[in-house]
Amino acid sequence: MKLPSGPRQIDKTPSQRLLQVIGKDMRIIVFGFRSRTKQRRAVYDALLRCTRPARLWDLYAFACGRSRFGNTNPKERLLNEYFRLLGLKSPQASARTIEDGSSVVSNECWRISNVNSNYTMCATYPFALLVPKSISDIEIQQACTFRARCRLPVITWCDPGTRAVLARSSQPLVGLMMNMRSNADEKLVAALLTQLIGTKEQKRKLYIADARPRKNALANGAMGGGSESSANYFQSEIVFFGIDNIHAMRESLSRLRDYVDTHGATSSDGMSSFLRHGGWTWGGGNLSSMSASVSTLGDSGWLIHVQSVLAGSSWIAARVALESATVLVHCSDGWDRTTQLVSLASLLLDPYYRTIIGFQALIEKDWLAFGHPFSDRAGMPIASGSGSMPFELSRQSSTGSLSPSPMRQASGSFPSQAPSPSHAQNNYSPIFLQWVDCVSQLLRMYPFAFEFSSAFLVDLLDCVLSCRFGNFLCNSEKERQQAGISDSCGCLWMYLADLRASEGSSHVHYNLFYDPTKHEGPLLPPAAALAPTVWPQFHLRWTCPSEAQAGEVEAICRNMAKKISELQKAKEVAEAKAKETTSTVESLTVELRNEKLSSSSAWNLTKRARKEIAAIKRAMQSLGCKIHFSEDSECVGIENNAAGIPQKSIYSASDEESSGYFQHDNKSDMSVFDTVLADDPVNPITRVCESICPLRTRDGGCRWPDAECARFGSEFVGLKANFNALDRLSIYDSYFQPE
Repeated sequence: MKLPSGPRQIDKTPSQRLLQVIGKDMRIIVFGFRSRTKQRRAVYDALLRCTRPARLWDLYAFACGRSRFGNTNPKERLLNEYFRLLGLKSPQASARTIEDGSSVVSNECWRISNVNSNYTMCATYPFALLVPKSISDIEIQQACTFRARCRLPVITWCDPGTRAVLARSSQPLVGLMMNMRSNADEKLVAALLTQLIGTKEQKRKLYIADARPRKNALANGAMGGGSESSANYFQSEIVFFGIDNIHAMRESLSRLRDYVDTHGATSSDGMSSFLRHGGWTWGGGNLSSMSASVSTLGDSGWLIHVQSVLAGSSWIAARVALESATVLVHCSDGWDRTTQLVSLASLLLDPYYRTIIGFQALIEKDWLAFGHPFSDRAGMPIASGSGSMPFELSRQSSTGSLSPSPMRQASGSFPSQAPSPSHAQNNYSPIFLQWVDCVSQLLRMYPFAFEFSSAFLVDLLDCVLSCRFGNFLCNSEKERQQAGISDSCGCLWMYLADLRASEGSSHVHYNLFYDPTKHEGPLLPPAAALAPTVWPQFHLRWTCPSEAQAGEVEAICRNMAKKISELQKAKEVAEAKAKETTSTVESLTVELRNEKLSSSSAWNLTKRARKEIAAIKRAMQSLGCKIHFSEDSECVGIENNAAGIPQKSIYSASDEESSGYFQHDNKSDMSVFDTVLADDPVNPITRVCESICPLRTRDGGCRWPDAECARFGSEFVGLKANFNALDRLSIYDSYFQPE
């Protein structure tokens, strides 16, 4: 590519040689090189080696080494989705259940069959199929021969309430005269028509939705294919949706890319759309040029194709939801347009698929497990022959020919060779991109129904096209298993989940307006609402970056949500601190109350001790002893003055009663010591006992066994004097009998 020749300049600027790189993400980059250098050829060869490697193992997903985003077994995830559709919550799929066949379960109407566990019946179908319970595995093998690529009718979604079924297959092999029939195929399709709930004999209606234009279906009859006859299938109706093939979609996206590059704010040639065609206003400054620009967008046909897929999917969802009918969808091979329709209809019918986890399950079931050729459609290399592969895995173009490709043959060895650029280009088609575009249109129409945002869809497409992960490599589940994709490459879903975990619910992948209570049932958009627009977040992000933003309102709402989240966290921290402070205050209050109780108890003990000290002092004085106490109530001296003690106590009983210190005791015995203290030779009370007791033996024994005094080696905590007994007793009385 060379720059267009312009008017001659005096300063003769050296000419440049350009290299244009067209990306699958709507990006067009132009590199300029100086003339008479070989840099452009070297860069071109390097880019060619990276974009079209000869082997699958040369892709970045393998060359980057083991990823930290480990991939789990996709078969387990498929079985878990089957269990959910059957309404079985208890079983959980594992590698052991897959190996021993215990995953083959059923409900009242449907069952999981492992007839294709080794991919011998159909190489592009998953290892497990959801089929009617009344159909045996032998009948399934007989029915598959009547469908192109052996892709027989199987269940892809079922309503547990109404038992309505959404099924998929490939075109029937009815031949040129449209007169070929198969009893096994007709029996299998009839088994999809279960009895309507609430009726005795009436069966539900069958709609056979052919995604192709009617003329294309008739043309395929010349090569052995075709479409069903409603006369051969009970209570059926044939509907054609008129969706074009992969080649029309490829050309349409190319024209759309040229349009946004030409009329964008920053085009790849460096010229702004405001200055194009010699004018400084948009579109050249005149109405005719503006109309021409708008018609160029319409001529691309992209929005028309998106509308066709949306309309077909909405029609299918309405038949299932409103009539409880069974719909069988197919195109030619059953892996392009069929996948678009059944997955989009499931998205409209089942709110679970409108969550992030459910959306992942939907893609893995309808796109990956049922054999959409991602390698061919995205222009990626196929798994060619190498030391670890028994034969080359190639795939034939879906141009209508029904001859089996080398991959479909049971055995055989083929030489390893890289696909030619023309072959890869003929198979390339943005089928998955178009489907994600349809999802973005539904997200625009129903902003409260989806948990994920448009940014999530953009990141998903970028990851699919980046070759960083192995989920979307190869053309079928069988090829990915043979290549060891799940063990060798990273998982896209784990990567996206890790991104969301970093910011939580405030991440851009989450839809701020999501409210599952507003759309708990199916979404049934009317025909008037199916008016798609250019998806700005994807199609315009390189040429119109400011217009491609999510929108000022959404950005403001997201910022407000972040602030609310931060305030909520601050509120939780403040509440935790307040709770902790309250707990501390309560504990301090309890401690203060205990301290008050302890202080009151200590004060009572102090008053009691003072009273007892006064009593002891009086008792000792009545015995003829003088006790001197210090200010801290310790005994500092005792004087024995027994000779001068009168026979009567200096205190009378009336004086005691009038003093108010002690209560009168009617007991006849004298209890001088009532409470126990620790026996301590230093204790003043012990010294008093030893000094005044005339009946202690020399060995320290006490000869007063009946009295409540302090014995040698015993413990007491205080003394209590019985003044009544002391008044009645004289120290000269023979109260104690001598030995």
